[in-house]
Amino acid sequence: MIVSAAHVRLVLTTAGSREEAERIAGALVNEHLAACANLIPGLISIYRWQGAVETAGEVLLLIKTTAENLDRVEAAVRRLHSYELPEFLVVHPDSGTQAYLDWLLQGVNPSP
Repeated sequence: MIVSAAHVRLVLTTAGSREEAERIAGALVNEHLAACANLIPGLISIYRWQGAVETAGEVLLLIKTTAENLDRVEAAVRRLHSYELPEFLVVHPDSGTQAYLDWLLQGVNPSP
């Protein structure tokens, strides 16, 4: 059954290496700021930075969290990231399965 994902957020950020992406993802999950983070290696990003067009290999992180944790997730990403200006885009899913949403919420709000 598909239900509302009112509190769920998906954060997208990139890292310059797999090691950095794993370090960020591991810290977020260990600190219960995210239930899960998927790492997608092999991206090639083309972007404008300080007036020049740049090309770089990156790893995309898909971070599953809640609206209530966004400020803390952003602070952690900034603290752990090597980039001067890390990507931080937030997506609000409309819905998901009840079982997955329950699992996600438990991951960021563990029982004592």
